[in-house]
Amino acid sequence: MPNQYNAFDTLISGIYENKLTKKIAYIDEFSSYTFENLQESVEQVSYLLSDKGIVRHDRMLIAMLDRFSLPVTFLACIRSGVIPILSNTLLTQDDYQYMLLDSGAKGVFVSPELKSLFSDLKSELSFNQLITEDEVNTAIRSEKKARTQIVWQRPNDPCFWLYSSGSTGRPKGTVHKQSSMGETAKLFALPTLNLKNSDVIFSAAKLFFAYGLGNSLSFPLSVGATTILMSERPTPSSVFERLITHQPTVFFGVPTLYAALLADSNFPSAEQLNLRICVSAGEPLPEDIGLRWQEKTGLDIIDGIGSTEMLHIFLSNQAGRVKYGTTGVPVNGYDLLIADENGEEVDCDSIGDLFVKGPTAALEYWNQPEKTKSTFKDGWTKTGDKYKKDSSGFYTYCGRSDDMLKVGGIYVSPTEVENCLMKHPAVFEAAIVGRKDDAELIKPEGFVVLNEGYQADETLMEQLQLYVKDTLAPYKYPRWLHFVQDLPKTATGKIQRFKLRSKQ
Repeated sequence: MPNQYNAFDTLISGIYENKLTKKIAYIDEFSSYTFENLQESVEQVSYLLSDKGIVRHDRMLIAMLDRFSLPVTFLACIRSGVIPILSNTLLTQDDYQYMLLDSGAKGVFVSPELKSLFSDLKSELSFNQLITEDEVNTAIRSEKKARTQIVWQRPNDPCFWLYSSGSTGRPKGTVHKQSSMGETAKLFALPTLNLKNSDVIFSAAKLFFAYGLGNSLSFPLSVGATTILMSERPTPSSVFERLITHQPTVFFGVPTLYAALLADSNFPSAEQLNLRICVSAGEPLPEDIGLRWQEKTGLDIIDGIGSTEMLHIFLSNQAGRVKYGTTGVPVNGYDLLIADENGEEVDCDSIGDLFVKGPTAALEYWNQPEKTKSTFKDGWTKTGDKYKKDSSGFYTYCGRSDDMLKVGGIYVSPTEVENCLMKHPAVFEAAIVGRKDDAELIKPEGFVVLNEGYQADETLMEQLQLYVKDTLAPYKYPRWLHFVQDLPKTATGKIQRFKLRSKQ
């Protein structure tokens, strides 16, 4: 790779080489935008950064919904050598405060729907910049064509961050390098999905996910495909509307959403759709959902696993080679290892910890040297997942190595939910485990010991569920709650969650 490198330049270069500048790059709820519009908009927002004194190596948090201004802002930061930090737009003010303090971000780009969460923080934390989406759009529309120089770097220099949840409930700043986005496109999007510039891409997974970032930015830019952006929540009705109106050929979802789509009576007919391939990641895809989707649409769901640390999918089923109930086979360019507690490779059909090695591994966890050391070692990344491999080379997910849950493709820390419940005056102790719902998808299940004077009834259960919804991101609330006399514990007082799971 050349030493003169910038991820934005690499992603956009093929557009010019293949003379696709007049082609539609993005469609959001307001308009459509060509690749030429994208290039010019990125340059305009690069000038906005410069005008506000935001320069190379500065970090900027991005809390924006999926509209054209989001990829423009993200790419403008990269073009300018500024490090963008994409953040989940479903978080609480406390979460954002932690990220701002942890990252030392100079400021925030924010959509109007989220501005109130940051206005108070600006006075409390005294970060320098609060740049609204309206300001970004004003810069995009400006008739003053301001030119700024692209900031050249090296392929392994830091490029952007994503925050990954940790076992304590606090997220980890995952630092990715300049070359990684291009590598994910080269290794997964092109050979596995056979993406072309004729494709129209729609990802229900948002851009702030590592998964969604590849789907809606790295992949389409690498080939010149058109991307549909949706700022609203991905409900069956909102997804069906995009599938019918914009006729995407490639759809990216998560198992929870596929289950919801299948359960909806308004599922479009085959004649109303133009899909050629469907992809799932974020959590294991239950076999039943894959089979029912195939029966309904005539299309398989290509299920795979990626991670924030590896940026996108590194283990996947392949078109024409789908084995439901498994996560498929390694993506070319990645090495996988299933190891025991001593780091030795296990035999076929034996369960062990999954490790992956590949060119898209993160550089580090920001300001967490011990966690970095334990996760990234000798080129291998410890995924935190338990897997087994059969004699045909297919890998099957067997659960998390710790107690983390994945709900709708997003990690949920049991400890965080437990701590939240125990802040309620009625709760003495609480424990959270994962439980499969009727669609075989994991959701939080809670066990609660009450303080004296509180009645264990339906009303209190609903109050506690609402309390978690209002305090944490709503998807973290326990779908089931049980009132118990005590919780099973070890001699040292640690909760034995496996005993609670055995009650299911």
